[in-house]
Amino acid sequence: MVEFGDKLRQLRTLKGLSQEQLAKRMGITKSMISAYENSVRQPSYDVLMRIALFFNVSMDFFFGFDKRKYLDVTNLSDTQVSVLSKIIDELRQN
Repeated sequence: MVEFGDKLRQLRTLKGLSQEQLAKRMGITKSMISAYENSVRQPSYDVLMRIALFFNVSMDFFFGFDKRKYLDVTNLSDTQVSVLSKIIDELRQN
């Protein structure tokens, strides 16, 4: 079973962020991010929600209930969303 900390570390590194950079964006300390990633502590509901929104994943994703990732299409036109959907469908077929 993949731990919350492992998934957080994976998402953070995929975005090219240091623990310190992520901590600043979340309004918490670097040591808290380290504690989460090393499974020493679990985030509060509020922090978990902010992290999920920041990485565009559901909160369930962190606990293995939802393996999907989400794309934020806010401020994109319907045409742009349609193009992205077609690209994603094409990638799934290959």
